[in-house]
Amino acid sequence: MAVDRVPPIFAAQLNYLLSHSPFSIKVEQMWSGSKNYPWNDRFTLLIPFCLDFIKWDIIYNVESPLSPPDVMFGAEDDKFIPFVLSSDPSKSPMHTLSNWNSKDPSRLLSLILQLRELYSAYQGKCVGGVDDERVKFEISTMLSREGIEMSLSSGVEKPEEVKFAVPLLDTSINNMVPACPWRQQQKIHLQVIYPIGRKYQSAPSAPRLKLVSTLELRSLFSVEDIKLPTWLNGMCMAEYLPALEETVQMQILEAVSLIGIRRLFIETLTVVFGRPLEADPIFCRKATFLVANGVFTFLVHFLLPIQFPKKQPTLILQSSQHFNKQGVPVRSPVMSEYPWSPRWELSDMASRIFDFVVEESSNFKKICNDALQR
Repeated sequence: MAVDRVPPIFAAQLNYLLSHSPFSIKVEQMWSGSKNYPWNDRFTLLIPFCLDFIKWDIIYNVESPLSPPDVMFGAEDDKFIPFVLSSDPSKSPMHTLSNWNSKDPSRLLSLILQLRELYSAYQGKCVGGVDDERVKFEISTMLSREGIEMSLSSGVEKPEEVKFAVPLLDTSINNMVPACPWRQQQKIHLQVIYPIGRKYQSAPSAPRLKLVSTLELRSLFSVEDIKLPTWLNGMCMAEYLPALEETVQMQILEAVSLIGIRRLFIETLTVVFGRPLEADPIFCRKATFLVANGVFTFLVHFLLPIQFPKKQPTLILQSSQHFNKQGVPVRSPVMSEYPWSPRWELSDMASRIFDFVVEESSNFKKICNDALQR
């Protein structure tokens, strides 16, 4: 994204928004609205909401840089009218715009946060107006749950649906990971989607369910590995969530404990491979060792899956002496077919991998020599 072509006064606000937002906002595109200046003074923001993104265009004017921006919402939100007077100035976008200070880099973020809060309330009213008893009951029992979001989606070619994004767990996942590298709080949500307008059915179908996590959390574990409890006939979210949260909590605790096992394994590898050249110090998912077989020296890259030791590491050998025509070091294919049992002691795992690497080094040396002759 060509941020360097954004006027400095706008770039300061955009950079502040991207680095200080409590959730991950992205810039989809930038363009210029002026025929006289080449600066990009307009951009589209992708703002997370209800486990999806809403697109808002931020329209600055490079010819009037001290003026506040305009905000354009999606065509599907034509009834969302947030720019009205409010008794609470701290929650009023109108107050923010009328008191705009272009030298304050935090102003754009404040405006977006205010608008997003109003948009959440707007979607809540839309969902509340849906003629569906199940949805009304879910709202009455779940609305007090902190952080829940809901939205109504409809279109010409798709049926009307109500989506709930329900945050799980009260504990901070960030605090559970030693030396946590995440700037933003990692979260897990349950997405619940109710189809609307199918009153002819004798028995309402179960909603569609899906666990969704923030992207960075995949370094620790994958929510796709969690088996969702069965949604029984006549169930509601208040009944469903306790068992699910218990399952998720146990999965996180296990994932955190596996960090320690991976760390012990990497430490055990040093007994046979020597000190690693580099290793992932937080999640212990990667480690690289320098190995020599006679005069042939090469690197061994270990990639440890989050399910280790149930799943074995994958290995990649990389020569430190052979390069292809593009100047890239010769590498082996990813190797995962070697003797392995998750029931072995860590020392047995390390020694058997070492024996495999020694045996495989001759084949890899031949691959390297063949690469030089091409």
